[in-house]
Amino acid sequence: MVEAIRFRDDDTHEEPAVSIEAFLDQSNATAVRIEAGEDARLLLPLLDRLALVEIDFPAFGDGRGYSAAQILREAGYNGELRASGDVLVDQIAYMRRCGFDAFAPDAPIDAKVMDEALGRYDEVYQATTDDRAPIWKLRHG
Repeated sequence: MVEAIRFRDDDTHEEPAVSIEAFLDQSNATAVRIEAGEDARLLLPLLDRLALVEIDFPAFGDGRGYSAAQILREAGYNGELRASGDVLVDQIAYMRRCGFDAFAPDAPIDAKVMDEALGRYDEVYQATTDDRAPIWKLRHG
């Protein structure tokens, strides 16, 4: 098993994540797993119960998980948001911008390569949940 990558200071959440269906049917779960194509908006009324949301990326080209992360962060979720599955090093910077703060990739990611990728660009082009001002706004107010 590949070691998880975290950008959080709190303790790692050890409770296994349950499916959305199982989470909605019980009152004691604090971790949920969103599979590709499932609607993250089902969780919005219950965000205060969640400590971990794990979003599956079954293939690196499947971008539905980015939307789920954005929906949850914009709704005020501030717990751990973990991308799992086919997560590649060149996606981590974009995933971080959508609100992911933990990663459980299927294959190991070299920490040095990841740090270089995360520091490669000082400016961004789009606004998102990380509150970084896009370059066009910096140039034109």
